[in-house]
Amino acid sequence: MKFRFRRQGNDPHREKIKQDLFAFSKTVEHGFPNQPSALAYDPKRQLLAIGTKSGAMKIYGAPGVEMTGLHKDTAAVTQIHFLYGQGRILSLLDDNTIHLWEIVQRENRSHLVEVHSFNLPGRPGIESFLNLQNTPNKSLLFVMLFTCLVIPLFSVPEEYKCGKSLGPVESLQEHPQDSDKILIGYSRGLVVLWDLNSRHVVNLFLGKQQLESLVWERSGNSFVSSHSDGGYMVWAVSSSNPCTHDPISSTVPYGEPKHMPITHIFTYFSLVLTITHRFGGMPRASYGDRHCLTILQDSNHVTLDFTSRVIDFFTIHCTDKDKEFDDPSALVVLLEEELIVIDLQMAGWPTVPAPYLAPLHSSAITCSCHISNVLPKLWERVISAGHGLSELFSSQKELLLTGHEDGTVRFWDASGVSLKPLYKLSTANIFQTDCDHNDSLTQAGEEEWPPFRKVGCFDPYSDDPRLGIQKISVCKYSGKLVVAGTAGQVIVMVLSDEKSDHMIDVATVDLLQDREGFTWKGHDRLPPKSGSVVFAPGFQPVVLVQCMPPAAVTAVTLHAEWNLIAFGTSHGFGLFDYHRRSPVLARCTLHPNDSLAMEGPLSRVKSLKKSLRQSFRRIRKSRVSGKKRAVVYSPTNKVSVCLEISRTCITILQVLVTPVQRRIEPRSADDSLSGVVRCLCFADTFLRDGTHHGPTMWAGTNSGSVYAYALDVPSQEKFSEQSVEALLGKEIQLMHRAPVVSIAVLDGRGNPLPEPYEVSRDLAKAPDMQGSHSVLIASEEQFKVFMLPKVSAKTKFKLTAHEGCRVRKVALSNFTSVSSEEYSENALVCLTNLGDIHMFSVPALRPQVRYDCIRKEDISGIASCVFTKTGQGFYLISPSEYERFSLSARLLDEMRSALSSPVLDSPNSSADITLDTTGELTVEDVKDFLMCALFTDLFWSITVEFILGSPQCFASLGLWMKLRITSGTSLKKMGGLLEFSSTEASWQTAGGEEHLQHKQTRGTAVNTVVCEE
Repeated sequence: MKFRFRRQGNDPHREKIKQDLFAFSKTVEHGFPNQPSALAYDPKRQLLAIGTKSGAMKIYGAPGVEMTGLHKDTAAVTQIHFLYGQGRILSLLDDNTIHLWEIVQRENRSHLVEVHSFNLPGRPGIESFLNLQNTPNKSLLFVMLFTCLVIPLFSVPEEYKCGKSLGPVESLQEHPQDSDKILIGYSRGLVVLWDLNSRHVVNLFLGKQQLESLVWERSGNSFVSSHSDGGYMVWAVSSSNPCTHDPISSTVPYGEPKHMPITHIFTYFSLVLTITHRFGGMPRASYGDRHCLTILQDSNHVTLDFTSRVIDFFTIHCTDKDKEFDDPSALVVLLEEELIVIDLQMAGWPTVPAPYLAPLHSSAITCSCHISNVLPKLWERVISAGHGLSELFSSQKELLLTGHEDGTVRFWDASGVSLKPLYKLSTANIFQTDCDHNDSLTQAGEEEWPPFRKVGCFDPYSDDPRLGIQKISVCKYSGKLVVAGTAGQVIVMVLSDEKSDHMIDVATVDLLQDREGFTWKGHDRLPPKSGSVVFAPGFQPVVLVQCMPPAAVTAVTLHAEWNLIAFGTSHGFGLFDYHRRSPVLARCTLHPNDSLAMEGPLSRVKSLKKSLRQSFRRIRKSRVSGKKRAVVYSPTNKVSVCLEISRTCITILQVLVTPVQRRIEPRSADDSLSGVVRCLCFADTFLRDGTHHGPTMWAGTNSGSVYAYALDVPSQEKFSEQSVEALLGKEIQLMHRAPVVSIAVLDGRGNPLPEPYEVSRDLAKAPDMQGSHSVLIASEEQFKVFMLPKVSAKTKFKLTAHEGCRVRKVALSNFTSVSSEEYSENALVCLTNLGDIHMFSVPALRPQVRYDCIRKEDISGIASCVFTKTGQGFYLISPSEYERFSLSARLLDEMRSALSSPVLDSPNSSADITLDTTGELTVEDVKDFLMCALFTDLFWSITVEFILGSPQCFASLGLWMKLRITSGTSLKKMGGLLEFSSTEASWQTAGGEEHLQHKQTRGTAVNTVVCEE
């Protein structure tokens, strides 16, 4: 019996080299958090916290300081509260759990770590309410476990004792000067000022409108209530009048009956002005679909009209109690799709550009392009075009370009932790669209009442879907940019530092080459503007190439040194000389039986019928093959069964020792969309013979066809005199007709050819033109290297046959060793449809490492992935967020040092002695934990008070808990028991009767009490 054994084990020396070259890690998330649900701000440490519906917690400080935490359960974060000056954060989730987070120091970096969690009584889904008063000495946490708070019946007027209940508690606010008093607002309109020490009602305020929110005035002599009718009221707090029937003032700003409710309101009384911020209050019939926030200051009135729903907001103001006035300086508004900052000190209240959290998805992202090692001159010119301030240039600057559905290209600084917007380029002004008409309507509407001001850049609706950017190509050495769109438009742009007013040259390239029997039934081309157009400094268009038919561009590439661009669609590819403004080549790639492209959208019906017919045939065959007779185990049959088992064992052994290769069915030549051009590239290589090299252009299609053209490019002195000529040199047809994903030409040493201008400007080593060149063709199923100019196969790797996956993204990256900067290797990086990354040596195509990167269900993430030339990558984890990862061991170390957040002077060293709650929690575990905390002089002290109501003496039942936190809290509820550790604890009813009281000045205790829900 013969067995084919695998080759011997891996070489230890090679394994060490791979460890120095390759390492995978997800480093940072760029962009705006997806589906934000909560907002908080720490005025002392100047930290901003955002919670999301997926349970993520994100902390932002100064530019470059970002921390991310994730709750164990995927539940929406409903509220976030900072503990004053402690570096601790409380989060409330919609599953009725409270979580305590700490900012701790590890390895000279700050991390966000969850240290404790507590399950609130009641079933999940009951809306809980958190209120936290932060003072320098203590933090008071109020948890509204049920929907209403109890008050004695004799304190409520007779008209409020009707059959209708007071409704749920809508707001709970502590007195700004007296922490022992809280203001409780009920949905029906009743407001109660409650004394915590004496447990009695101090004042009653009998509102008659449905309550939405409450806010105290700084001195505590008055407060403001907002209501569902779009108005707000000012109430005076007086000890001489325990029951107030009427407010000081009642205002409905927009003066109409049916209004949107004012769900939040802030009021600041300063020396000469009064500012009130609120969203809501707009007339429901006219503006019910708008998301508004109004700012009032005496006669000044501005209604901020946002482009998405308002989640929450806060003001940056003076928090020193010794100061007489609040003096608000800025208003920070968290929207569903972006973050807005309003300057309250400048006239007109303008917006302030945020240094991070810019909405990547202000218009839907359609493509992306990464540029590494940007030259200082190009960097400064891009920043100047974006009206930004030039900053100190570091050695490593990176640009990320994103194309959007509205025809814009945005430039982002991808050198650090956060993506900083640098420059926005729009292509809509080149074409005749409805943008100008919409702008005039907007300007006309701003002059009417209310005084709306459009704020925010999020705009998911494009004026014309044909404007969408599909492909981007950049030359960082010459400052040239090529963008291609949905309607077949290819625009060549040049970076200019001056304003320009010029006409755009327009050229049309017919990719069908007068092929008969074709009728385009898709969208029309975008008509360009006639006459001269004014362009601001930055990238300015010089040539517009229109592909006909106007199908979406699927591939584009630029060679600035030869003044050539190549582009492809689902019908063919073209070559254009943008210096002479003349087309060089047009090739139709449609197959005669390519019905979907030849007949337009109507052929989809035929393809559907064909697919259904084939599916029913397969089902019929499977049913026939499945109808087999039952096996009868006779003595002779037992022998055959044993023989069959032995054959199966032999087959299994062969499978274990032999590499598995799956059978790949060849694809039909008449598959739909077989003519789609997937990739294009330029190369200076040997195509005609082995002694003379020259410019070439390569194109790969969806049917596995590769076209190689030899180009006759004149010298730079004769560009204006001679035209470029193209001659078909080679045509390669892959055996299984798998779509060609990428094409790259390698020099005699197996290295990728340098970019245009790199060699002529001494920015890269000259390629080896003495040895034989090769071309690396990557299809969806395999990688193959062909020797040039004979196009003979040298080596290949069948990825689909071995791994059962298909190639989606391919790139050639350079990896430098961690041990030595002088040693580096080029590798082929591949992302498959299963979301894993494979890396191969070049040109030998030997597998090196494999990493799991993206979930295979995340189709949009896989489709959006882009690799860099230095071994990094980006992909969309949501419409508004990029996940950044590194494949280079050296870059990973550099990224970790660059991403190190400044160490915050937090007193939290308790993270090293956190209580392990992964298993069963026993009393001995708690004692050991507390003893450890005692010896490290970090002891937890809390005061827990429960007020239990009864139907006899209270209007409604509820449970209210107050935690007094000095350095932390450790609470855990198990079944009907509540266990807590403390130095001072009390358990009392509303009548003052003590059920349990334990006081201890220094020591440990574990108390167990019955928690009645």
